[in-house]
Amino acid sequence: MGHSWKKDRTKKRIATRYAEVRDVDIRDYKRETSLVDIPVNRAYRVQGAHVYIDIVNLADMLSCTDIEGETCHKRALRFLNQHYRAVHRILVESDAIRVDFHNQRLHAVVTKPYGDANERARIERAVAIAQLAIDVLAETGDSDAHIPNAQVRVGIDSGMALAVNNGRRASREPLFLGSPANQAAKCAGHGGAEGIYLTHGARAVLELPTLTGNKDRTTSLTDAQISACVEAAALGISKSRIIELWKDEQAELPIGEFKFSRPTPPLSDLDFSLLSAANSRRFDGVSIYADIDGFTDFVDKHLEEDPEHLVRTLHVLRSELDAVVHEDFGGRRVRFIGDCLHGVLLEGTSQTTDAQDTVSTAAQCAGALRSSFSTALEQLSAEGAEVAELGLAIGFELGPLAISRLGMKGSLPRCATGRAVLESEAQQRLCDGVETAIGENAYKAASAAIRTVFTDKRKAANLDYAAAVEELAASGDRVAKATLEAHYAEVAPAVAPALAQPIRPHVAAT
Repeated sequence: MGHSWKKDRTKKRIATRYAEVRDVDIRDYKRETSLVDIPVNRAYRVQGAHVYIDIVNLADMLSCTDIEGETCHKRALRFLNQHYRAVHRILVESDAIRVDFHNQRLHAVVTKPYGDANERARIERAVAIAQLAIDVLAETGDSDAHIPNAQVRVGIDSGMALAVNNGRRASREPLFLGSPANQAAKCAGHGGAEGIYLTHGARAVLELPTLTGNKDRTTSLTDAQISACVEAAALGISKSRIIELWKDEQAELPIGEFKFSRPTPPLSDLDFSLLSAANSRRFDGVSIYADIDGFTDFVDKHLEEDPEHLVRTLHVLRSELDAVVHEDFGGRRVRFIGDCLHGVLLEGTSQTTDAQDTVSTAAQCAGALRSSFSTALEQLSAEGAEVAELGLAIGFELGPLAISRLGMKGSLPRCATGRAVLESEAQQRLCDGVETAIGENAYKAASAAIRTVFTDKRKAANLDYAAAVEELAASGDRVAKATLEAHYAEVAPAVAPALAQPIRPHVAAT
């Protein structure tokens, strides 16, 4: 405990981050351009076909045992690791760019062949890569280790996007801003049905039959349409060859057994660079997702005429959200997923988790995220930015979490998995830009004050830091009371008049 959010501290951080991107350099992507370690104030315009590969049976994998214990998490991490290695090999052999691998989702971009005239060829190549991934992942399970084959759903779109830096220091990797990345992700995440799904725009380039509404997200490519793309792309890579290379890698660099130890709070001290299969972490904690609502439309509006504005806004907002979790509340960011932050929080000791206090801290952290977000929008607006349409959707859930790094040396993305991870993201997706949602397990473990604030609908609207602390403290939440007492002790005696002020209410979600 002992966490707090302060507006003055936040404003200083935001000013520092804005100064880093006051002058933004926008360049055109060229074939010799490296997208590794892009400076924070630089972005590249990239024409490409975006591929999102979603493993739709991860939830089944995490439910393979009644109790979400070590066995469940070991199998889930091995499941993800095996399939990540296989897809990574496909991308290397097909010369596609791996953008991100976040739990069950992988984002890749096909930039070859280069040039506006070759858009159709890039989409055909993307389809061929997607089908190869489907075919390979259908044979990369392990019956002896109770690892099933992956069931895959793929979304594809094409067009111009802006490549920027994603993350800080050792966790840097490219992030693509723009409609093709967003729309491909929406096609992949639309449902649990397997297959390859192309957006309306990508279908038009391939001269496929026109669909209406959201039918591009429910109508997969036919076998004949896929075969035509595979033939046209001529990847020169067979399923058998990829599996052979994958098996060779497994033999040369075996994944090994996943071994867990418990982290000691605060999680902000956790060094991801030290994690591996043999040195993973496992604990009961809170998984929290904070997603910038309205950002897709925001990107579409500004991408062509003012890309510098996009880079500044994204850098400032995400950096500040990261700071709230890490610096203010002793948590840890797992990853940025586009404009969304995924973090983890823990209160307790080196031996046990205090579930109630962890949930209370998460509620305050969610409030602080919203307050920091609002403060950042105020400062961006003062600099002339048009950000009024942006909001923040937050969801969190309590449960067993497993944290590690997957893959091979030189390509070891962070991973946090567990039923609570999937549920916290699901709760976030139920929210609009002013709402915060709490998962069922967190709600059950929470103080009576938390349950009052979130109501039986498990949602609260406009829950900023002041509302979270003051309302929770007034309802008897011990973590919030301790926070408020510490604040009064710090600022007394000047705080005396404020004590008489009414608690600022938030609006209950309907």
